[in-house]
Amino acid sequence: MPEILIETQIQASAEICFDLMRDIRIHTETTAKTNEEAVDGVTEGMIGLGQTVTFEGTHFGMRQRLTVTVTEFERPRLFVDEMTKGTFKSFKHVHEFESRDGGTLMRDTLGWTSPFGILGRIVDKLLLERHLRNLVSGRNARLKALAERTKG
Repeated sequence: MPEILIETQIQASAEICFDLMRDIRIHTETTAKTNEEAVDGVTEGMIGLGQTVTFEGTHFGMRQRLTVTVTEFERPRLFVDEMTKGTFKSFKHVHEFESRDGGTLMRDTLGWTSPFGILGRIVDKLLLERHLRNLVSGRNARLKALAERTKG
């Protein structure tokens, strides 16, 4: 199972970062590059434990849907969302928030299993890992700018 770890230091409180990360409107704004939109489940406001959202976006030139459920939730330290429907065999995104250096270290850990066996693993290495890293890093940069303007 491939895994990506991305760390982002933000000069804002863990509470601010945590709430911005789970805000559906902020999610769609920070993923505008892929035309993400929430189309089912929690489509506005902040998502919480046991709640589900379906996002639709354009990845690799194709419109795709991904439904996730929040399976763990400890404000403002951690939340985990896991795929319940989508292209992957499995997909898990762990969001961690640690108070550090007068701000917050935001840690994203993504793990997934692609379909199609060996072919899927080749696609992981050639395309998917870089795509997911760029998507999350870009989103985090926009979230960081917003959080640091908000402060708290």
